[in-house]
Amino acid sequence: MKHKGTQSLESHRLILRKFKLEDTDMMYQNWSRDEQVTKFLTWPTHKNVQETHSLLEYWISEYIEPETYRWCISLKDNKEPIGSISVVSFNPKVDSLEIGYCIGRDYWNQGFTTEAVQTVVDFLFSQVSINRIEAHVDPRNIGSGSVLVKSSFRYTGLRRQVAVNNMGICDVITYEILKEDYIN
Repeated sequence: MKHKGTQSLESHRLILRKFKLEDTDMMYQNWSRDEQVTKFLTWPTHKNVQETHSLLEYWISEYIEPETYRWCISLKDNKEPIGSISVVSFNPKVDSLEIGYCIGRDYWNQGFTTEAVQTVVDFLFSQVSINRIEAHVDPRNIGSGSVLVKSSFRYTGLRRQVAVNNMGICDVITYEILKEDYIN
């Protein structure tokens, strides 16, 4: 692994960049306060904009570490923050990591999340020299699983009652992609 930290990335319709405190209001409006968006996340739905501000302060403080990968998904045309995507865990012994993401409900089913995942996967394989990327999805979160399949991840199994999210104890479906699968 060659850690590079959170770099600005660009795709056809998106800019993936570091979060700024100025993103607080839009993050709160677009996704952190929405129970439909956060129901499968591990952090709670925000009750007020101060909770979002505090979370962003923490996330921003982590950018000093080169192994921090957390992007604000923003629209290229108007720069509006619409979601987030990040590396949530590492296994350096096998050059493997796990990603997680969420996007505001107004932006569901438009291909934005798939575009963000594909952009991050390309960066992690080509620049960070990761060998394996996985994602864990609550089976009830059908849209998230679809994003991964569209991004060439493979379903690798179901683990029962192994995690907790805002819905409580939950099963987890694992999807993964290997660098050799991605390149070939």
